[in-house]
Amino acid sequence: MNKDRHRMLAQAAQMHRVNLRKNVERRLEAAKARGDESLVRLLEAELNYIG
Repeated sequence: MNKDRHRMLAQAAQMHRVNLRKNVERRLEAAKARGDESLVRLLEAELNYIG
């Protein structure tokens, strides 16, 4: 039971990171399209942090 719980928590954490990354990538594309260079740099830094 404990192993199943650990596996489920690990999967949830991984999916959370995937969703965060997709969200930041979408925001990054929008910032690039608007030409907002300061936001682009911030979002790129956030992507590096997320991994």
